[in-house]
Amino acid sequence: MRCRKCSEEAVIHLRSHRLALCREHFFERFLSVVKRTIKEYRLLSKRDRVLVAVSGGKDSLALWDVLLELGYSAEGVYIDLGISRENYSEISKRRALAFAEQRGIKLEVVDLRREYGTTVPRLARRSTRSVCGVCGIVKRHLMDSTALEGGYTVLATGHNLDDEASVLLANLLRWNMDLLARQGPRLEAWHPRLVPKVKPLCLLTERETAAYALLKGIEYVYELECPYSERATSITMKEALNRIEERSPGTKLYFYREFLKHREIFSPPEGRGGAGECEVCGFPTTSRRCAFCRLVA
Repeated sequence: MRCRKCSEEAVIHLRSHRLALCREHFFERFLSVVKRTIKEYRLLSKRDRVLVAVSGGKDSLALWDVLLELGYSAEGVYIDLGISRENYSEISKRRALAFAEQRGIKLEVVDLRREYGTTVPRLARRSTRSVCGVCGIVKRHLMDSTALEGGYTVLATGHNLDDEASVLLANLLRWNMDLLARQGPRLEAWHPRLVPKVKPLCLLTERETAAYALLKGIEYVYELECPYSERATSITMKEALNRIEERSPGTKLYFYREFLKHREIFSPPEGRGGAGECEVCGFPTTSRRCAFCRLVA
């Protein structure tokens, strides 16, 4: 198969776009999509200090690489959740640290065990929440606090099109109006201790981010997934969407883009239900203590 643009040998075929591309033109398209996404949804400016949430996987490392390629001031944070099964956290951390060291850029490691004397699996055993539920609370809080304390103006995550489409499908099936109202490429800060959150890869598929990372020689965690993700709802949603995509290429992109065009019908709630501030950490909450502080207590 030959590249549509130059007739060199193609390295990837994008069925949803009926497009085969060589290495050079695939990189060109990948960066172009990210630039258009940033511009269309006003995600970033060159004046921003960007904190990239890094997991050691393909999406977050590809995002970090692209933002540096595009000239943004981007540093990283890795949150060590203490997941010892299959040595998952340690392997992920090594990949993230290696990426930062090779490029001479700052990566802050937040160690949950060292800072709070616990781990996500241990917190989950003492909670009524699932491991994934606990993990989400922990990561959101530690990303927010790192961004605030470091003086960053925006927090970037590596959510891709597959992630966003699967979350959208799950929220629609439950008619979760609050989450539907807040889903999008940019979530504005609604409290002084928060910074905006952006998703520059949201219009690129998981396959595209994996291809980008592989072709750029980025060493990421590809040999294993989080050992607690097997029963995650997002996996079921992704499998369903992949079956539809196989029959009708381009469905995921159309599904998500059309939602973004019409998401104003999901009116955001007034304020955030009169949220106050956590008596321990000062972050917004509707209780005396936020969910994170209740967990670690």
